[in-house]
Amino acid sequence: MADQENPETNETADAPEPDAPVGEAQEAGAEAQAADEAAATPAEPEATPAAAEPQAPPATPQERKVAARARRGRRRASTPEERAELRRAKAASRSRHRATARAKRAGAGAKGEGTPPAEPGPGKAKMRLGRVVSDKADKTITVRIDVARRHRRYQKIVRSSTTLHAHDERNDANEGDLVRVIEARPMSRTKRWRLVEILERAK
Repeated sequence: MADQENPETNETADAPEPDAPVGEAQEAGAEAQAADEAAATPAEPEATPAAAEPQAPPATPQERKVAARARRGRRRASTPEERAELRRAKAASRSRHRATARAKRAGAGAKGEGTPPAEPGPGKAKMRLGRVVSDKADKTITVRIDVARRHRRYQKIVRSSTTLHAHDERNDANEGDLVRVIEARPMSRTKRWRLVEILERAK
């Protein structure tokens, strides 16, 4: 009997052994699942402060462009209807802007502010001083205008000259004279100036 009981007790003792690893595996699985849930639960609150913290500005131009597009938060219109609606909205915005600008200009004109429109009438004719370089043509002199001005960037004196043809009705000016000419109506293909006076005669 003792021999029979021993095998039974052995069997009963052996029977829980296969079940024991399964129970341990289930407990280990439950513990792992609880750990995963515990890990997942604190991760969500941690993500919120990270999003709330100010991020560093993007370094590259491409990152700046992506950030600006994300800030705008609107996607590009893909269908023809969406594009047409976007065009209509932009046109309405432009019309409103132009109307307000027009009203501002009208209000400024009524108050006497701003630049008044130019009145039609004769303008002021240009006058130049120059040296006669040729008087061979009849009733025409060639005048050289010398210009010396300082260069805006390099501050060096830059000298240049230009020649023009002026009308001399009495053929009074000679080569080398210092003369004053004034802008006039076109008298020939190249003559648009008229002799006013001779300031200095050539020696």
